[in-house]
Amino acid sequence: MKVSYYPGCSLLGTAREYDESNRAVCGALGIELEELEGWNCCGATSAHSTDDYLALALPARNLVIADGKGLDLIVPCSACFLRLKASEKKLLEMPLADFPYRGSLKVKHLLNFLAEDENIQKIQERVKKPLAGLKVACYYGCLIVRPPKVTGATEPEDPKEMDRLMAALGAEVIEWSFKTECCGGSLVLARPDIATKLVERILKMAKEAGAEALVSCCPMCQSNLETCQGESSHRTPVFYFTELLGLALGLSGVKGWLKRHLIDPRQPLREKGLI
Repeated sequence: MKVSYYPGCSLLGTAREYDESNRAVCGALGIELEELEGWNCCGATSAHSTDDYLALALPARNLVIADGKGLDLIVPCSACFLRLKASEKKLLEMPLADFPYRGSLKVKHLLNFLAEDENIQKIQERVKKPLAGLKVACYYGCLIVRPPKVTGATEPEDPKEMDRLMAALGAEVIEWSFKTECCGGSLVLARPDIATKLVERILKMAKEAGAEALVSCCPMCQSNLETCQGESSHRTPVFYFTELLGLALGLSGVKGWLKRHLIDPRQPLREKGLI
């Protein structure tokens, strides 16, 4: 199976471990990620906060490039995913001569793509090291699910895709009510006090629910969940979901990915004999 892959800016910088684990996991599952040639920044929060046309144009250019490939477009960053989906919706409702988009592809978040039945089956067949006993809280954040008219999320308040993936790996998935609570996003730069309070609430709820670690699917959420924990001696590990997939599949790059985290996530894995 071959798909187009739009990594986005963060995955080539602060979230390289996410990009590397994505590519390694997909390779192990027989999924070829063809990086979109000549892709550009989606604009993220900055563009749609300052210039409506720029917010449309930046992701639209990527969509037009992908449109000619005949492949579905897989996006691992939730912010990029939302900007691409929002731009796609506008282009389909009101075609623009500058961006001749036919809509011949499906834009999918990597999480949702890997949680499709066919890929879940592939994963279950290839698990070499079940994550037995690891208690995880799946954190989706806002941008992968909201607004549902744009993202296509069928259960925006209680998504299940990451839960299904973690369960397929043998992890113990914790039920909790903060799956899609906002982490503060880019507000961490302008008002770190507010972002810190939001993250503290998320971590508190995860701990009260019995989680040993959080699992994320967005580089911005991952960064906030780690940086806003401050100097607390009781830090909560946060994993990208593809890192745990790589661990369960027995991939060789896992230790290198985990070393790049701002908060060392390896302790609960050592306690379970997983690394």
